[in-house]
Amino acid sequence: MAILGILKRLVNAEAAGRERRVDERVRTTLGARVLVVDDSATIRAVLGKMLAQDGYEVMKAADGESAVDMAQSQVPDLIFLDIVLPGMSGFSVLRALRREDRTRTTPIIMMSGNQQATEQFYVQRFGADSFVRKPFGRVDVFHAIRALVHAGRMPARAVPLPRLAEIPKGISPEEWAAIPDIAMPDDQQAPAGEGLDRDAASSEASAGRAHGGSGN
Repeated sequence: MAILGILKRLVNAEAAGRERRVDERVRTTLGARVLVVDDSATIRAVLGKMLAQDGYEVMKAADGESAVDMAQSQVPDLIFLDIVLPGMSGFSVLRALRREDRTRTTPIIMMSGNQQATEQFYVQRFGADSFVRKPFGRVDVFHAIRALVHAGRMPARAVPLPRLAEIPKGISPEEWAAIPDIAMPDDQQAPAGEGLDRDAASSEASAGRAHGGSGN
């Protein structure tokens, strides 16, 4: 009986391994347009490379105002949106995009290096689909995309995964190869909580006015 139990566990482990490998190959449509919004040139470069290598078309914005304009004019299939941005915060961008018909249902994954536990609560409350905490690697990025595919928010890819991505114009092969595999926040990023608390407080006040100031 002990031997049968061991064999059963081995078979189950092998099946689980095959299922994980199949799941790891789940991607959304080849050539899907992804907008990366972050004031860090490092994050834009690293995340942009990850996505390009996986067969996606990447667009980039360094601030909230540019992100809203780009999203409305080019209508991306997916948006990676930083929370702490100069000027217009990520939460304000999120609300602006959700008010517009063209981007009302666009999948949005929020990003931040902020360590406050309330972040994910506010991300979900304001209408984002997911959250990725900095620093992050390829596994984190593509796990978030797979989750959107499994949830039916994005279509699944029906063609094989390309092995190599073309190097974007304006970047030399040496510069492309030098981009790291982990997206680390820049040292100049705003301190933890800055921007988040201010925007959350403003949103709480707006919510109170919308409900007649009941305080509930």
